[in-house]
Amino acid sequence: MFSYWEIKNWFSGVDYTIVGSGIVGLHAALRLRERFPNSKILVLERGSLPQGASTKNAGFACFGSLSEINDDLKTHTEEEVLELINKRWAGLQLLRKRLGDAVIDFKPFGGYELFLENDTAGYEECLRRMPFVNEVLKPLFKTDVFAKEVDRFDFKGIHEYLIFNPFEGQIDTGNMMQALLKEAYANNILILNSQTVTAHHEKADGVEVALGEFTFTTKKLLFATNGFASKLTNDAVRPARAQVLITEPIPNLDIKGTFHIDRGYYYFRNINDRILFGGARNLDFEGETTAEFGETDIIQQQLEKMLREVILPTTDFTIAHRWSGIMGMGNHKKPIVEQLSQNTYCGVRLGGMGVAIGSMIGAELADLV
Repeated sequence: MFSYWEIKNWFSGVDYTIVGSGIVGLHAALRLRERFPNSKILVLERGSLPQGASTKNAGFACFGSLSEINDDLKTHTEEEVLELINKRWAGLQLLRKRLGDAVIDFKPFGGYELFLENDTAGYEECLRRMPFVNEVLKPLFKTDVFAKEVDRFDFKGIHEYLIFNPFEGQIDTGNMMQALLKEAYANNILILNSQTVTAHHEKADGVEVALGEFTFTTKKLLFATNGFASKLTNDAVRPARAQVLITEPIPNLDIKGTFHIDRGYYYFRNINDRILFGGARNLDFEGETTAEFGETDIIQQQLEKMLREVILPTTDFTIAHRWSGIMGMGNHKKPIVEQLSQNTYCGVRLGGMGVAIGSMIGAELADLV
């Protein structure tokens, strides 16, 4: 149980409590600090580090591959898709501006999409639709985003052309989160880890928040729990696990940029002369709709197979490490930023685009208050 000192300094007179210390939660806290310089802001985090995907993602500064955007245009209007990409693009600029390109190791190497040999239909559809998608995105980028390029990386088992996007970049995810945490501490934002909010109740003067047996009152409560927000949103957000692996360093690794396969379901990049490769949850949607961390044979074996056959067909490699992250998905790609009750708010459902959109959603969440 907490001591008198702990209750006095951390849990008394709290103006804003944010649940979740990932990209969204910390950006919300920093935005609240800008708006309310003298307020007491407390961030509660369930994990020892941000629990969902903020420290577990691949570090893609992207806003959607051609096949992914083409797919979205089948279920969303052109306006919705453009608004979504606009948000992702603006979010990336906000993140870079707040932390600085050098700090997050931002590299504008561009992004590529590969099409596997057996995906002829998808490949041909994307080539056919590319001029149309470029037209849809023109108001935002003032020029064509996607172009055909011959594969110079020696991938195997793919179609002749890659699709190149010069606006895509990459960052160092660990550096980004460390810098955000430093910024939060520097702005007198209190962060407590290993704290699970077990319940919350509206009161006349704010919200009563329960951490197991202990309760305290906050004037406003903001949830930034993305992949863990299904209860809050009546299942409008569902957890989606993403599994990742990384190789040991590979000498003379000539792969530069961020790479997508199959509507964004697979993604890889070079980080410190290693290949970081993630995805394949479309092999087992049901199994990967989970908030449990972990790896499964079916997905890990598929990632290794594609590494061997497609990405590094002539190179020996060793897997150094595997992990997973939890994203927040739903039937619609539009993030949910809304007031849930008089003093409770949420900013969730980032659709696997947290690096791009998280800073924006955090700011929007704070601006609801």
